[in-house]
Amino acid sequence: MRIDGRCHCGFIAYEAEIDPEKVMICHCTDCQTLSGSAFRTTALTREGGFRLLSGALKTYVKVAQSGAKRLQGFCPECGSPICATSEGNDPKVYSIRIGTARQRDDLIPKAQIWCRSAQPWVTGLSSIRQLEME
Repeated sequence: MRIDGRCHCGFIAYEAEIDPEKVMICHCTDCQTLSGSAFRTTALTREGGFRLLSGALKTYVKVAQSGAKRLQGFCPECGSPICATSEGNDPKVYSIRIGTARQRDDLIPKAQIWCRSAQPWVTGLSSIRQLEME
């Protein structure tokens, strides 16, 4: 599936080829901290399936407890997280932050990972009072 998206301010624009079966929610504590939320929702690209159309990403290297390094790409102007990938110059698989994708309504998660780190209240969201804001 071809998707396209941008950061909040529009400095970064991208397109990607993703597998809609590989849209997932990650509950790990790194994703909670890096997203500023209780979890992060991502879509994986095919190898070499991500292309910047405008702007240049700023990157932060996150080192996991295992020692694995992941480049976290975000807009240098507004800070919107865009994607993550491995280090090096080989063709990469990118983990796109689906909140930045124009097609986000169609990107339904198929799996959840690191569930042992999930905030206990996320399974009961439908029971929390909903307010429409104007």
